[in-house]
Amino acid sequence: MLRIPSRRRALLAVLLCTVLGVLGFQAAGAPAVAAPVPLTVTMLDFKFKLSRQKVPVGKVRFTVVNRGAQVHDFLIGAARTRRLKPGEKQTLTVTFRHAGRLTYRCSIPGHVALGMKGVLQVGAPPAEKTVTVTLTTTVTAPASTSTTVLPPLELTEIGKFERPVLVTSPPGDARRVYVVTQTGVVHEIVDGVLQPQPLLDIRDRVRAENETGLLGLAFAPDYAQTGRFYVNYNQRKGNGDLTLVEYVDKGARPVDPDSGRTVYEIVKPWENHNGGMLEFGPDGSLYISVGNGDSGVLNKPGAFSQTLDDLLGDILRIDPRSTATAPYTVPAGNPFAGREGAKPEIWAYGLRNPWRFDIDPGSGDMLIGDVGEGAMEELDLVPAGSGGGQNFGFPCFEGTLPLDRDAVCTTALPPAAEWPHSDSVCSITAGVYVHDPRLPALDDQFLVADYCGGDVLVGKRSPSMQFAPLGLHVAQPTSFGKDGVGRVYVCSLLGNVYRIDPL
Repeated sequence: MLRIPSRRRALLAVLLCTVLGVLGFQAAGAPAVAAPVPLTVTMLDFKFKLSRQKVPVGKVRFTVVNRGAQVHDFLIGAARTRRLKPGEKQTLTVTFRHAGRLTYRCSIPGHVALGMKGVLQVGAPPAEKTVTVTLTTTVTAPASTSTTVLPPLELTEIGKFERPVLVTSPPGDARRVYVVTQTGVVHEIVDGVLQPQPLLDIRDRVRAENETGLLGLAFAPDYAQTGRFYVNYNQRKGNGDLTLVEYVDKGARPVDPDSGRTVYEIVKPWENHNGGMLEFGPDGSLYISVGNGDSGVLNKPGAFSQTLDDLLGDILRIDPRSTATAPYTVPAGNPFAGREGAKPEIWAYGLRNPWRFDIDPGSGDMLIGDVGEGAMEELDLVPAGSGGGQNFGFPCFEGTLPLDRDAVCTTALPPAAEWPHSDSVCSITAGVYVHDPRLPALDDQFLVADYCGGDVLVGKRSPSMQFAPLGLHVAQPTSFGKDGVGRVYVCSLLGNVYRIDPL
């Protein structure tokens, strides 16, 4: 038998392992390094084609190719390509750490509305099992069954702005209208004339990209005496941390941006799902919508929607005035005040991204438009006199559809209305109660639209609301609004701001 010296045996063993490694062999018991799962994304005008609709948890290599005639990009979670010209290609490697449904889209303005969006399933869908949840009522999906004779209406353009997201006025003010832009400017219109100087310009401190920016504005009920008003925006720190700031209007234009008083800050887990609506209710309290802070990039979708120890995925209710000891106070009667481990500011929870809501000044009812995950858009009702505390069930439910069967939701409430996703339904834009004396046929009804569809719908007040087309269309509607005398406005992300007028 050939005898090989021990030193040579060791060298031969190393050489053999190297050769086997090159040939793809692996020693028993050694952990395999999984290669990224390949997925080809073809961009066309105006849609995506994916080589697969489901991927496992772990690394995925996206090969993104633009086969269209327009410039496009591709965003999923925190990953995005550069803007690709026709014929260009880029590769992204993304690590998905959680199972769920992730939305992908093109970020170029207008392209989502034309169809450049979709949902990728990461990991296996939740197994069928019993969910610990109670639905307290049965919901009928809204349909166009209204028999009300609707008045002839028209859209009157009052101006064009850069990414307008809200129209509002001080209480009872018949002369002034304010247009809020995502970029950080509050424009002032007096007697129909755009003023040369804005009310406020805070572009230097607002993070304005994708979903972040200046998102809300509310004038205090005593604005005529005190000049107090409040803005809600994403800061240029962290992941766009949310901040609520009080300013005092003393007549100078623009208001000194450094004169603001910070009421609170909310640290964001990720940049999207901000909510951002501000509105004072008939009770004088300030109501605030806050999204759940992460669509599933770093945390599982809905990770913060059912928690009560943070301010994410909630409607908040506070008195924003400062005291000698606090920058704001919690009104008496908030449902979680005094509960150990719960934030006393929370008024309602179980929400995904409550972008816009409205409180009826007459009844006190609140309707919340909650932007859906990938299948359903919903409108949620907080009835006046209920005392708050409602749980609207995300992520256990998306609308009335079961979503995360591992989540636990206590006494989840169904929506007042819901719309399944389609080519014209992708992101709800709510909405205002109408009390315009020029439009008596619409009095006490609620208007809503969808960012992808653009048709304005009207619904009567009821436990299960039914909606009908109003006969008006706005491309890419971002928000409704009202002025001090009840006239209704609609903003388009394309820049147009319209007032709804009788024909």
